Amino acid sequence: VLLVESGGGSVQAGGSLELSCAASVRTFSDYNMGWLRQAPGKEREWVATITWTGGQRFYAYFVEGRFTITRDNEKNMLHLPMNNLKPEDTTNYYCAVGIGNTPQVYGHWGPGTRVTVSA
Repeated sequence: VLLVESGGGSVQAGGSLELSCAASVRTFSDYNMGWLRQAPGKEREWVATITWTGGQRFYAYFVEGRFTITRDNEKNMLHLPMNNLKPEDTTNYYCAVGIGNTPQVYGHWGPGTRVTVSA
């Protein structure tokens, strides 16, 4: 599985961005997928997870109601529309394969995309 994130950028607080993750894999729908983030010098944080059918979604408390994880199994794509961004959301975001609320259970991490939110 090869994953590549895109869509990062710089916005002001309260703004929106949508991250995308392109998966190079034979059957994307075989995999539960997640978004995670990590700032330099800090521990990785789990952000959100979506099951292989898209039927269940789970969110970290600090993004609940602001971020939405979605997937398009026909296009091998994972998305993360992010609204009402806060300066504390500034960090690198990664997509990965797995399910659970701890970063250690995820594998095949992409190279990441940077999000910067200014006050």
